[in-house]
Amino acid sequence: MIFNREKIWESLKQLTWDFSRILFPVCCPVCHKPLVKGEKLLCLECMWKIPRTDYHSQSENDLIKKLVDPKVPIEKAVAFFFYKNSSPYSSMIRDAKYNSRPEINRQLARHYALEIRSSGFFDDIDLIMPVPIHWTKRLRRGYNQTEYITAGLSEVTGIPVANNLRAAKRHSTQTHKSGVQRVAALRDVFVVEKAEELAGRHLLLVDDVITTGSTIMACAKALLDSTAGLRLSILSLAATKLEK
Repeated sequence: MIFNREKIWESLKQLTWDFSRILFPVCCPVCHKPLVKGEKLLCLECMWKIPRTDYHSQSENDLIKKLVDPKVPIEKAVAFFFYKNSSPYSSMIRDAKYNSRPEINRQLARHYALEIRSSGFFDDIDLIMPVPIHWTKRLRRGYNQTEYITAGLSEVTGIPVANNLRAAKRHSTQTHKSGVQRVAALRDVFVVEKAEELAGRHLLLVDDVITTGSTIMACAKALLDSTAGLRLSILSLAATKLEK
């Protein structure tokens, strides 16, 4: 009798996988049902129901309107889904940031990149850059959750990641501050290093969630003010709806 070692090995791996899932089931973070083979992060039903923005198919979308600033021109802006505090989808963003589950962001970013890649959104992007966090926050948290998003995007698109932006000062959440307070709190927070490496490039600036937009626009302003010929677009996993 001739044994096919590859088939035997694959069968053993499948049995091991099945057994491990019985003992330690991995559940969908939205509906909490055990995932089956082929499902990553979310079950197929919850992935289908995710509240997508579809901004990538709209040249003038609400995120562009939220971020509009004559001094900080943004070419394109997209977000995967709408952020709402009560939504179980939005809890994934909080888990990735605060509950030591940053791999969530990589998986969401990979899926989003695969969804919008055919639209041509990434075609003229040269570099992907994460919004940085201050070193004290990274030390406390153990990671920058946004770097997992850029890693996932890069894995799908092949676009390299740049880390030329640094948070030189600490800053707190901007959600409950007035417009004047946000500007004051973020003044000179972000510093560009080796700006010549970015000159003339089209950069995709990435964050996990955009609420007021003040943080990512402060990053954008620092980049545009210091870099000759830079073109800038924005991508976020989640964004709040524009108040009308």
